[in-house]
Amino acid sequence: MTHGPTRGDAFGKNIVDSYDLVAREYADNIYAELGAKPFDRAFLDRFTKRVRNRGMVGDFGCGPAQIARYLRDHGVNAFGLDLSAGMLDQAQRLNPDLGFVQSSMLELGVASGTLAGIAAFYSIIHIPRGRMVEALREMRRALQPGGACLLAFHLGQQDTNHDEFFGRKVDLDVALFTTAEMTGYLSAAGFAVEESRERDPYPPEVEYQSRRGYVLASKAG
Repeated sequence: MTHGPTRGDAFGKNIVDSYDLVAREYADNIYAELGAKPFDRAFLDRFTKRVRNRGMVGDFGCGPAQIARYLRDHGVNAFGLDLSAGMLDQAQRLNPDLGFVQSSMLELGVASGTLAGIAAFYSIIHIPRGRMVEALREMRRALQPGGACLLAFHLGQQDTNHDEFFGRKVDLDVALFTTAEMTGYLSAAGFAVEESRERDPYPPEVEYQSRRGYVLASKAG
């Protein structure tokens, strides 16, 4: 595992402290979640066909790296990136054959034009909406021309703070977005939006009960 500097400001520190605290519980609870989510797997399968054999693909805000695992098992040269060292420790424990980088989506530390694709599943909810275009521009910078970006997020319009997670005291700011809002941010960041979808939640034993949004975009120009 490669640990880079913990970049960012106060909101980044809160993310690190909170996810470090719940890393093992979080990993134990969600690592196998894709097995019960056929919609997510189908979207990832389409993404896989776009990026396979084109270069490295990042699972951004990877947590325990279930997305990177799925991509690698389907022939993609995937790695995980996360701000939380605790989460990366769990990702490495569960995926000893994958590479990991500790970094922020606001300052990736990845060379320009090097990635074939980026998948960010539910991690962009911790980026303040006022900085979302900044984060997406940083992702676009890292992508090859025509590279693909797949985002998944909880649907809504509000900003919330959570002070409890898996029975632990945390300080997590969460932003919910509409698909129209997110496609607007992607367009402002220079992406070409190709597809947006929404779905109702799977049963409570599978996932948190929120509607989900998915947007697939590519690096234009």
